[in-house]
Amino acid sequence: MRNILYSLVIQKSSYTQNPGDSGTIDLTKPFDLIVFIILPIVIIILYFIWKRTKKRENE
Repeated sequence: MRNILYSLVIQKSSYTQNPGDSGTIDLTKPFDLIVFIILPIVIIILYFIWKRTKKRENE
């Protein structure tokens, strides 16, 4: 019984991405540059603009 359970546990699915399969971020690709650098900066800037306008409306 233990051998059957052990063999079920060590099976690795070939259709899912595993942590070791992912590579590093390649900033020469436009998609990676936009998603990991430009988009977060734009979101942070828009957040601070939204907070400033909300604060001015309350005054």
